[in-house]
Amino acid sequence: MQVQTPLFKGIDQSELSSLLMALRARVVSVPKDHMIYQEGQFVHELGILIKGSIVTTRTDYSGHKNILGNLCQGQIFAATYALLHAHVMVNLIANEDCEIVFLNLNTLADIENQSASWYPKLITNLMRILGQENLELSKQGYHTISKHIRGRVWSYLTTEAREYASNEFDIPFNRQQMADYLNLDRSALSNELGKMRDEHLIEFRKNHFKILDGPITPD
Repeated sequence: MQVQTPLFKGIDQSELSSLLMALRARVVSVPKDHMIYQEGQFVHELGILIKGSIVTTRTDYSGHKNILGNLCQGQIFAATYALLHAHVMVNLIANEDCEIVFLNLNTLADIENQSASWYPKLITNLMRILGQENLELSKQGYHTISKHIRGRVWSYLTTEAREYASNEFDIPFNRQQMADYLNLDRSALSNELGKMRDEHLIEFRKNHFKILDGPITPD
């Protein structure tokens, strides 16, 4: 089983084989648009995405769907819920055909696993990844602070540019997903993007964006 993920950083092949057996690894193929985990579902398995992409959403009381993020190959999901034996607070949906490795975290409590050489490495990697996930959630909250559409869009795009270290980059969302992520109406978002392009602040085609030189003032 070929699994490339930060979760296994520093773990050699023999340790990985032992780890996968100890955590009862199983590989599942998931078709596009299939619900992997549904809000309210009880889970005990961490997922590792080894092929495809996953979108994370949550539906509010009015039925509006908010996109919280997008997972790509090598990333993990549902780790916090599996560790705490908790119900999932989000929906995880296959954005395309996916292959996923599921690991049973209940077995981390087994004494023989805690004495294995891979155990401290796995726990360290897991804590680092969970910290990064918390940071990503904080970033989304920061993007939606502004009451103005342009303020939200600019916050998101400039953050992406900093992370890519380039003023030209691809975002992981289509237009509807971007609107959901920023808690905006799709038509309003598209209209604002068009205005920003006309003002020579940005260029874009589908999910490819380029930030141009020039001042920016939220509407």
